[in-house]
Amino acid sequence: MSRKNWFLIIGLLALSGCHAAPRKVPTQVVYRFDDHRYLELTGFNCEGELWFTDTQRNIHSEVTSQFYRIFTKPYLHPSERYIAVTMYEGAGFFVSKDYGQTWYLARYTPGGGANQYGSSNPESDEIVSFTVINDQGFIQTKTGDLYMSSKPFDDPRLQPGGAGIPYTYRDYDGSVQHARLKSGSAGLDWGREYISWNAVDGPDHWGVIAHDPKWQNIPNNVPEVKNYTGWDHMQCNPDLGEY
Repeated sequence: MSRKNWFLIIGLLALSGCHAAPRKVPTQVVYRFDDHRYLELTGFNCEGELWFTDTQRNIHSEVTSQFYRIFTKPYLHPSERYIAVTMYEGAGFFVSKDYGQTWYLARYTPGGGANQYGSSNPESDEIVSFTVINDQGFIQTKTGDLYMSSKPFDDPRLQPGGAGIPYTYRDYDGSVQHARLKSGSAGLDWGREYISWNAVDGPDHWGVIAHDPKWQNIPNNVPEVKNYTGWDHMQCNPDLGEY
């Protein structure tokens, strides 16, 4: 074969390499709640956009558009109306209160940590598990402290224009003071913030929102999950989409 033909073949091979088909972005199921609800991640290396699907209710909604990475601790989620998905390793939450149709960000309550003057949220290595049941989310920690979302309702007295909720407290000098919890000072609506049990229901609780009924009489333990058919961990294959 002539030198000219060799150069032609090499050139064609180089050209075909330059126009190689791009990799298709992989989509994989990373969590199943049951036989008809699941989460899908679209992206390389187990990072990307996250979608929720409920085939029975015909719901397919975007949880977040980018940078999602799975939660690696035990995760049990029998709740249906209230859906809570952690941000990376429990730093915050994406939540839905209408079976997954619409999504909101949820936070840890400022000043609502397990220690009054400590961090508002547990460190990722302190988290043992995340359980969502009966329209409430529960973060269990290694020290036994519990962080949870509120009961699933909002008191009409704390809505805009409502009368508020009166309460009393002792001032620094021991005198009894009267105050009123009102809309705008009572935190976010139900399901959109997480706070430690110590701050709102402990014997020496300090959170002002403890006077809101949706934070009252919550047991200091994760409710038992029975007959759950979903996964107990998220899972993801980082090699999908490779050549």
